Amino acid sequence: MSPAPARFDVIAIGNAIVDVMAPAAEEDVVELGLAKGGMTLIDTARAHELYEAMGPAREISGGSAANTLAGLAALGAKCAFIGQVADDQLGEVFAHDIRAGGIAFDTPARGEDPATARCLIFVTPDGQRTMNTYLGASQFLPASALDDSTIADAAVLYLEGYLWDPEEPRNAMRRAIAAARAAGRQVAFTLSDAFVIARHGDDFRALIDAGEIDILFANEHELAALTGEDDFHAGIAQLAPKVPVLVVTRSEHGAHAVAHGEHVAVPAEPVERVVDTTGAGDLFAAGFLFGHVRGKGLADCLRLGAICAAEVISHYGARPEADLAALTAERLA
Repeated sequence: MSPAPARFDVIAIGNAIVDVMAPAAEEDVVELGLAKGGMTLIDTARAHELYEAMGPAREISGGSAANTLAGLAALGAKCAFIGQVADDQLGEVFAHDIRAGGIAFDTPARGEDPATARCLIFVTPDGQRTMNTYLGASQFLPASALDDSTIADAAVLYLEGYLWDPEEPRNAMRRAIAAARAAGRQVAFTLSDAFVIARHGDDFRALIDAGEIDILFANEHELAALTGEDDFHAGIAQLAPKVPVLVVTRSEHGAHAVAHGEHVAVPAEPVERVVDTTGAGDLFAAGFLFGHVRGKGLADCLRLGAICAAEVISHYGARPEADLAALTAERLA
């Protein structure tokens, strides 16, 4: 029997983070000992140190899964978010921003300590973003914050690999997977980063082997880390038979998707100037998922992802600034 019509297209569980972004010179990145182009988890002391070293910055609500929902909502999807903030100023900023984007967000704030998560992002002139993340309150999302009936009321449950690291939200996501599958809904998972795979690859491979993941998002580096295959096509050949839909991005070299034996590749969309690559993968997932929940074919889903990714890397910040619905309609016409 088919599941009942869903109230939400996508419900996501992820880190509730406020991005603090500032331009930086190459020498600043070296002097501060940062891993250029990567994401490093930091503690409270390091967060204060790096914030003091930043130039004029912009504060924009972020978090990988939340960014994806922002893109989906801008395209016209109905979305909901589950994530933990603290009862502090940045927690209010995050809650306001996500609700203002038309996304349902009802997770109660916890106390003031630890503080709401923030990601300090140094953007070099080549558009590369170096992220330093203080996870704060987001690490303490309890399973009790989930409403199984709300998860069951979404066509797709989307999970952020970054949040698999702390124990509480990992347990919450396992409960969410069970609730979604019991309701006959699909589960989408983004691997997030090779360092996450280094820590939890066995968990991810077990989820895949057990048939718990319906849609898997990875970039080519994450694909290699998960499969142990340095050759891109060998990695796809190993992983594709294990998931109904596999989506792998390759930055400026485009993206591939494999579903039910069909393998489609599309080039990256042209961008006049890459300003900031923050959120490229998140918005690619937004475009692809929007096409997926609207029943589009693989090629159109990939193109939607590529269009959304190209828009977000053309400006600072991980949330779209253009009218994505109009932009994608124009490009796909």
